[in-house]
Amino acid sequence: MNLGIETEVQEFKKTTGELKEGIISLGSMLNKHGYGTLYFGVKDNGDVIGQQIGNSTLRDISQAVANHLKPQVIPTISLELMEEKNVIKVYVEGQDIPYSAHGKYYIRSADEDRELSPRQLRSLMLKVHQVDTISQQPNREQKLSFKMLRGLFVTNNLTINNNNEFFETNLGLKLDNGQYNIMAGLLADQNDISIKIATFRGRDKSQLVRRNEYGYKCLLVAMDQVLNYMESINDTAVEIKTHGRVEEKLFDMLCFREAWINACLHTKWEFQNPPTVYIYQDRIEIISTGGLPEALSKEEFFKGISRPVNAKLQKIFGQLNYVEQTGHGIPLIVGTYGKQAFDIMTNYINVTLPFNKAVKPLPDGTSDLNDSQRKIFTLLKRNPAYTIKDLVQEAALSDGYVRKILTELKAKDCLQRVGSNKKGYWQTSAV
Repeated sequence: MNLGIETEVQEFKKTTGELKEGIISLGSMLNKHGYGTLYFGVKDNGDVIGQQIGNSTLRDISQAVANHLKPQVIPTISLELMEEKNVIKVYVEGQDIPYSAHGKYYIRSADEDRELSPRQLRSLMLKVHQVDTISQQPNREQKLSFKMLRGLFVTNNLTINNNNEFFETNLGLKLDNGQYNIMAGLLADQNDISIKIATFRGRDKSQLVRRNEYGYKCLLVAMDQVLNYMESINDTAVEIKTHGRVEEKLFDMLCFREAWINACLHTKWEFQNPPTVYIYQDRIEIISTGGLPEALSKEEFFKGISRPVNAKLQKIFGQLNYVEQTGHGIPLIVGTYGKQAFDIMTNYINVTLPFNKAVKPLPDGTSDLNDSQRKIFTLLKRNPAYTIKDLVQEAALSDGYVRKILTELKAKDCLQRVGSNKKGYWQTSAV
């Protein structure tokens, strides 16, 4: 059996007697591509010859990688049987470039591991700070489709080429070798990214009352679903004064939108840690991973100066009108809620939007409602005089479905009809 040839991301070693050289190859592949695979029990020409396995062979490899490859990575080590011969496969991936192997720095060139000079090392570190990581690293899943993304371009009246290959390449969804990158995984119809809204009963996380999941699909679609949900719970207080009707919202939706889209755009997605929305009794928190971008001070951040973490993703956001280049988002939030709305940490940014105390949020008893039920509940809470025709128009749901939801809400004791069908009104209440 033959495994092919050695490449910039694949290295063969005859035995674990070449473990030191193998670790050097892993370090050089990480520095060049962010991932790599090492086989023990394979000749340089790809012929499988097998590797003798002892009681501690795999553990010895794991410990050697941990001790001699820095920053530390956790390898995936597997024993594979090829034509009744044992072969050890070691796979690593990481973005903490540069990596050293046995105290020195190497880079992959074809099938060779070349030691970096101090000047080359400085150049590599400078390049790393400029790299748009999610467009330069391969996605784990390579069977991807983009019907949702194409639909968004069509909806925004943007001309797209019917050729899938051209569409994907033009948006920067592929690496030079034809593999899909991490950004492609984010924008694909299906992925493994969870996008959650968690609602808690009080002012801390001790009592979770609802968890909404919007992920595992194209990031842009998931973003929109979060925005729609937050709009549905943004209650209004109405006060009639001598000079007219005054309405106040539970929170500033424009500020939430800016904070949420910024979190989705500037998160360091290579860490696979998506932004999350937490809703408490008195506030909303939007948490994203990554901290401030390189070479961006807090002062520049609050002025609205942008240093895009994911430049190609930002271009797509701009094409679809999710972001503008005016840099007004952060100053808008600061102007509404103050700089104290931002808690900027080394690896995270937490944006807190306190609730308007004049507006009472939806009762906790509605926490088990689905999105459509909550939408109807919210509409009736705002205007108890709404007719079924009004609800059909406002909620963009069918007449039959609205009637079904009303029945369900009454069964949950969230809703009751007061008075006649023509002259009565809806009374909302917590369970």
